[in-house]
Amino acid sequence: MRKKITVQILMDLTVYVIEVKVGDHRWIIKHRYSDFHDLHEKLTSEKKIDRHLLPPKKIIGKNSKSLVEKRQKELEVYLQTLLSRFPVAAPKVLSVFLHLHLYVTAFFFSAGEQLLVAGEVFLLRPLQLYAITQQLKLAKPTCANGDAKADLGHILDFACRLKYLKIPGTKGVVGSSNIEEHHLPFDLSVFKSLLQIEITDCSSTQIKGLPSLKPTLATLSIHLSAASMKEILVPESAEFAQWEPEGVDIDCPVTAIIPTWKMLTTLDMSRNYICSIDESVKLIPEVEFLDLSHNKLFLVENLQHLYNLIHLDLSYNKLTVLEGVHTKLGNIKTLNLAGNQLETLSGLSKLYSLVNLDLSSNRLAQLDEIKHIGTLPCLEKLFLTNNPMCIIPDYRTKVLAQFCDRASEVCLDGTLTTEKELDTVEVLKAIQKAKEVKDRMANNEKKVRDIYTLLNGMM
Repeated sequence: MRKKITVQILMDLTVYVIEVKVGDHRWIIKHRYSDFHDLHEKLTSEKKIDRHLLPPKKIIGKNSKSLVEKRQKELEVYLQTLLSRFPVAAPKVLSVFLHLHLYVTAFFFSAGEQLLVAGEVFLLRPLQLYAITQQLKLAKPTCANGDAKADLGHILDFACRLKYLKIPGTKGVVGSSNIEEHHLPFDLSVFKSLLQIEITDCSSTQIKGLPSLKPTLATLSIHLSAASMKEILVPESAEFAQWEPEGVDIDCPVTAIIPTWKMLTTLDMSRNYICSIDESVKLIPEVEFLDLSHNKLFLVENLQHLYNLIHLDLSYNKLTVLEGVHTKLGNIKTLNLAGNQLETLSGLSKLYSLVNLDLSSNRLAQLDEIKHIGTLPCLEKLFLTNNPMCIIPDYRTKVLAQFCDRASEVCLDGTLTTEKELDTVEVLKAIQKAKEVKDRMANNEKKVRDIYTLLNGMM
């Protein structure tokens, strides 16, 4: 570790600017002499540091150029002496002074045990996870500085028992350093009991050991981190030309059998850069809740492998057609298709288990499209707001009329059907029925005329 001290004088206040460098990482911190004095008092008390090691405080001429330059050099020697005194690990008070706790050392607070008991979500930044990963590679005592809270063994025990973890990454540098978190690889294999993990703003290439969470993980959330589902669900696929999930009958040669995510029931990969639902979904057969909203999907594909899927969010993608979607979503109950580019609903007519359907903010202009979902026996909630058809006069009653006898059971756009609307629906149904009778009569008359014409031609 290297340090370089420069000086700033602001309004008669002398500030010492310290550049700390550890490997390729460096950062800037600022301290006054009084901060050095407080540090020294704690070190002499806790670590028995020589009281005369710190250059003394001056009262007369304390801001003179010569004194400031002399003290600058003395303080630099002071810090170097401290670090040589603790070659393996700096005491916590020194780590905090040099901001090592922010950029290098991973500290877990003393309330860890209470947090585990309460089952709360614990937040770790990629930089902290990187620090743990790097410390595990070092051959040094687990409690080198005597601080049990920073003991690597304590940290690993905590990680092994933690159930809920959140990892928020960042773009750009961290604080006053040159460290870019999204370039720091970290290993998740130390977490042996995780039930839920949420990762945001991390490159998929920096996330290591994610498959090791398969035995326990029930909820996986990844945002602003992935260009494909495969790079998260089966990162090892890049090593094999052909792979298949375990437990599947194989009739062709493969180079790898990949274990499935047996415990995973919720997968949230919303707000990523995913263009297709690839074959990696074969590895998540137990998933019931799948969120792929705010991506770049053009097609609904490969979901036939998710036999347990009941809630699907595909909102704010680039879907234009839904043909044959019932063959992939046989047991779906909630389907969110808001914010796509749909003009027709013909592919939804056989989703017989569907209860909740959101079609808002699409390109649906014709009321006749509602006939494709009007016969769905379980549909209870329907959202059509912000579609071109919404500007049609009496839009609500004309939509509800398409549900015939089930109009009273359908909640449209978050509003329950009123008695007045039901009366209007009955009128529209009667008008429609009369029109159908009239059309049948006209059709029968045409057939009679055609037969009469044919007989006359034969005579």
